[in-house]
Amino acid sequence: MPKINLLPKNVAELIAAGEVVERPASVIKELVENSIDAGADIITVEIKRGGITYIRVTDNGCGIDFNDVPTAFLRHATSKIKIDNDLNSIATLGFRGEALAAVSSVAKVEMLTYSGSGDFGARYVIEGGEEISYEESGCPEGTTIIIRDIFYNTPARMKFLKKDVSEGNACAAVIERIALSHPEISFKLIRDGKQTLSTTGDGSIKSAVYSVLGREFTGGLIEAKGNIGSVSIEGLISKPVFCRPTRNNQFTFLNGRLVRSGTVIAAVEQAYKNSAMVGKFPGFVLYLTVPYDTVDVNVHPAKTEVRFSDERVIFDCVYSAVKSALASGDTRPEVKLNTPVFNKFEHMTTAQYRQQTIDEPKKEKTIAEQIYDRKIPQRDNSTFIYAQQKKAEFTPKITYVAPDGSETNPMTAEERKDSEIFKSTSVNTESNLESFLDESAPEKPVKNVDIIPEPEETEPEVLYIGEAFSTYIIVQKENSIFMIDKHAAHERIIFNRLRKEKTTEVQALLSPVAVTLSPEEYDAVTSNEKLLLSAGFETEDFGNNTVLVRAVPAFLTGEDVSAILCEAAESLIKTGIVSNEREDNLYHTVACKAAIKAGNKNSQTELLNLAKQVLSSKDVMYCPHGRPVAFEIKKRELEKQFGRIQ
Repeated sequence: MPKINLLPKNVAELIAAGEVVERPASVIKELVENSIDAGADIITVEIKRGGITYIRVTDNGCGIDFNDVPTAFLRHATSKIKIDNDLNSIATLGFRGEALAAVSSVAKVEMLTYSGSGDFGARYVIEGGEEISYEESGCPEGTTIIIRDIFYNTPARMKFLKKDVSEGNACAAVIERIALSHPEISFKLIRDGKQTLSTTGDGSIKSAVYSVLGREFTGGLIEAKGNIGSVSIEGLISKPVFCRPTRNNQFTFLNGRLVRSGTVIAAVEQAYKNSAMVGKFPGFVLYLTVPYDTVDVNVHPAKTEVRFSDERVIFDCVYSAVKSALASGDTRPEVKLNTPVFNKFEHMTTAQYRQQTIDEPKKEKTIAEQIYDRKIPQRDNSTFIYAQQKKAEFTPKITYVAPDGSETNPMTAEERKDSEIFKSTSVNTESNLESFLDESAPEKPVKNVDIIPEPEETEPEVLYIGEAFSTYIIVQKENSIFMIDKHAAHERIIFNRLRKEKTTEVQALLSPVAVTLSPEEYDAVTSNEKLLLSAGFETEDFGNNTVLVRAVPAFLTGEDVSAILCEAAESLIKTGIVSNEREDNLYHTVACKAAIKAGNKNSQTELLNLAKQVLSSKDVMYCPHGRPVAFEIKKRELEKQFGRIQ
């Protein structure tokens, strides 16, 4: 048997470092988490060549006391836990005391730190686990750590690093996720001399998401918030129409820590069921807050997986918050048309544009503007006798027409010509004009006018325009045109009614229909008779994998009973034992078969009534498959296309 040897310290440290330091991105993660634990609200990360040759992390946190600096680089040295009970309520991101020891064993490390006490800070240099320099130094409050030449002493591990661009992207991804987890901290990332990320640190979740994930993703988000007992959740979720074919944009933060939680993902996707298209997944940025003693964050070396003491509470809290957000915050998809087809300025030269401006007819002044021009004098800037001239300039010179046709206050021919515009006005209007122009005229009483009562608010009218391709209803409501998929809309309406009433009208068959099923389908049907009855199917076990169908939903009269029951059985098999999923899938099958089909001929009245139901209800947004029921095109978008507005 080979002799058992105790590994030298340097070899043991290199092995231990492999658990923490996998690549430059993992170094950045550990250092930035330490900065957050130090209370920093401004953190700057700079990397060169993907972080392989240079990493600098600067923060304005509490810093480290001069005497504690060498201790911070020892294994299992930490200020965050002291006794075993502290592990039951970990509130910091780092707590094992391995980060600095692991990094310093495989790289050249320089630390500058100042805690605010004393006259000087500390400068500490350590390479490959060996102390090189330890001295007093002037530096600002906080900590700066510089990492050079990672894996310089372990070439075997160096060769497993990827290209500089790939390593740099991994570093950027780490910073972006940490920036999302702490909107209250301002983060900056500098890659090879160029700033590529900057967050405001104003505490706004939406600001952080905008800075990290961009305008397009942020524009499709709605707020979600809720709590159950001591468990609370808030954040942003994507509208169903913005769901994507991957789960790349799903971020869960637990007490400020990025984690992977199957419970949270399952709860979110269950809430999107019947709203998101099959094969599409919602994006979300959710912040879960739970008591520290109800979660174990020490399950995984990278601390990305956690274990909850009560998974059910977490699921219910997330599900209810997301479901409520979708019900209240989602809106109908709006079609944004491309660049307008017509633009009258597109092919116009500068000279033509200027000439058009010159040639445009001058707008005639209104009567009120003419009155205003006559009343307000043109002040002579060379003198200051405006007050003395005011009375003379405001002397009334307008001829008034008496009821008998006679005129008073005779005027010159030119004055008479100017006053013709007033002769067709009413006596009350002339009296008001007289008061307006003559400041000395006594105020005249205004004749009482009956107040017209305001009309009662009514639902805006829906106007039927037509139907395209025997599938899409086109209607107008206020300043928008809506295109409605009649099958998807009718399917959702039936589905909602089944879910709400848990029953439907049935139509008894003249003679029972015997349906032979596979063993799995037979078991699914016979074990869910009550559920099938709530959907309108009255079945009876006939033995030998055969059931008798005695009644079907009234709106399925005339359909192929055998095919429909087989589909219903298939949906029951797919959903296993989850009761609410079984119901939804069964109701979905029934609704899909019962809804009017694309290509069917329907009367204008039927289609208009269907459109009114869709536009008056916020829960008819998507079909049970998750496809949009209607799209909106605003009048403004059309006017842009036709060049009426720019």
